[in-house]
Amino acid sequence: MAFPPFDFLGQQWAGAVDWLTVHLVVPAIQGLDLAARLGDPREIAEAVLIAAIQLFLIGGVMRPLESLLPAERWEDRRHTTVDRSYTLLMLLGLFPLFSFLVLMPFAHMLGGGAATDEPSGLKAWIPWFGDHPYILFAVYYVIYDCVYYWMHRAQHVLPWWWAMHSMHHSQRQMSCWSNDRSHYLDGMLQSFILASVGLAMGVEPSEFALLGLLSELVQNFSHANVALRLGKLGKIGERLMVGPRFHRNHHMLRDPERPLRHNCNFGQVLPWWDQLFGTALYHDEPLRPTGVSDPEVDADNERGLVAMQWYTLRRFWGAVTRLNGWKPGDVSFSMPGYVPVHDEAAPPVLADARTPGGAQST
Repeated sequence: MAFPPFDFLGQQWAGAVDWLTVHLVVPAIQGLDLAARLGDPREIAEAVLIAAIQLFLIGGVMRPLESLLPAERWEDRRHTTVDRSYTLLMLLGLFPLFSFLVLMPFAHMLGGGAATDEPSGLKAWIPWFGDHPYILFAVYYVIYDCVYYWMHRAQHVLPWWWAMHSMHHSQRQMSCWSNDRSHYLDGMLQSFILASVGLAMGVEPSEFALLGLLSELVQNFSHANVALRLGKLGKIGERLMVGPRFHRNHHMLRDPERPLRHNCNFGQVLPWWDQLFGTALYHDEPLRPTGVSDPEVDADNERGLVAMQWYTLRRFWGAVTRLNGWKPGDVSFSMPGYVPVHDEAAPPVLADARTPGGAQST
């Protein structure tokens, strides 16, 4: 299968990968004496190009859109700074290293990446797919997205997983940089799950890279602070792909009068799963603030990157080591020890106006 899936672009892409491999990647891995561990240097070059594309689209397209069409107007953007640091650190360092030092050996251990022409996964089960690569890729994507939907629901319903994922939801100023605001242990767990599914389906490395790029770009856009609804691009637009309005409902601050309403819109790229399983929320009400009602998690907004990782790890340890941390349901974290307290026993939620000089919806 060509990557990207158009002949002209595929040729340009291959040329860029070859140039980067020869002039940057090979000298770097030879200088660091990592060639034996990292495998095909072209895959590393692809990852570098993907990161460059993603950063260009976030900083050069989505960020200007936030200034032109903001969903909320903020007196300052200070809370978004740490999210930008997360994105730069993730794309330019941590994720490439994790992919090639951890995920690739993990894939080889499970039999992936073997040098063989024998079909595997879906192509082995349904040989017809071998002659229809674009349809096969679409099927890959639908399965990948469905797995993400259920994994995302688990992040919200399992208290020990929510202890990590809640850091992502604590942001009061959600922006195009917010997608990579996450705890690294949470990210590792997600990566292992999605990589395992990819191996089971027989996804090739270049195809998996494209799956990840498309998913990440849609998520960067769906987190953007833009007053743009996909419905304006067509009556069925918001029913076909997750957009900023749809995903913002997922990040809404809990409504004390309707305490379960925020448990909605878990889809990553396709809102179909929310529609199918009854978790979709479409409405034309004024935008609710984003963030969490738990003061112990909301405190992440006043912390730096390292402190956020540390306090999130403490929340995780407080939940995973207690029985209540394994009982499904929404929780808050009580001090001392970050004890998970289920909602029926939790204290009242924070008021919407908890942020001095807070956001104003547009």
